[in-house]
Amino acid sequence: MYINHRFSVLLVGVRKNAYICTIILLETLNCKVKEMRDKYTRFLLLLLSMLVTVYTKAQDCQPTGSYNDENGEVMTINAGDNYTGSAPLTMKLKANAPTTNDPATHYEWHFFAQTSPREAFLIRYDEDTEYTFTKAGNTQIVLYEILNGDTTRYNPISVSISESSLQMPNVFTPNGDGINDIYRAKTGYKSIIEFKAVIFNRWGQKLYEWTDPAGGWDGKYKGKDVAEGTYFVNVTAKGADGRRFNIRRDVNLLRGYNQLTP
Repeated sequence: MYINHRFSVLLVGVRKNAYICTIILLETLNCKVKEMRDKYTRFLLLLLSMLVTVYTKAQDCQPTGSYNDENGEVMTINAGDNYTGSAPLTMKLKANAPTTNDPATHYEWHFFAQTSPREAFLIRYDEDTEYTFTKAGNTQIVLYEILNGDTTRYNPISVSISESSLQMPNVFTPNGDGINDIYRAKTGYKSIIEFKAVIFNRWGQKLYEWTDPAGGWDGKYKGKDVAEGTYFVNVTAKGADGRRFNIRRDVNLLRGYNQLTP
């Protein structure tokens, strides 16, 4: 216990990651500790009716967000980090709370859009949760840890979803050399949340269809190579920003070389 001319501060409780102290206001006029005959009696007599308690809780969670990159590998970002990608993007959010946390602790994930940074458009009441981004724009995800009326706010995880982009090539060379063997969307497509592509021959016969922009046509029909020549692709797609794509173009199938024509 430490006593100065105005205050006495008594440490009354300590636990892991939390410190509770009580500040006791004393009437110290003409009061000196060395003059106390019975320090405990004098202490009680001079104790005022108001006690001020200060509670401070350390941040002990380690919030993270994880997602699969274009190669299928799991990537992780931490609270305070920024990530820029394309939709659809599914992110798994974990509080990573220590096992020593009080079982009464509960968690809230608040999602804030850039257009409304003070009002969450979504709140998830789970320690761990999952969210799929389907719209372009910037989002901040904030974890709140709540125990006995005390709230700890962690740094946000920031996610930026880019505007949509999609282009289709007009030539491919399925000759088995591993280069440009598949007819698919050009590398660099972004934020495509709906996609459908159909290949036709010159007589209007449908040869192949796929619904994932990462997929494509290998130049076969019913398991057999089709002849070299000109085919046609019809693509309908929608971006996370609401943009719609309707692409119709010739597709030149060549087996003799692998140069890609823009």
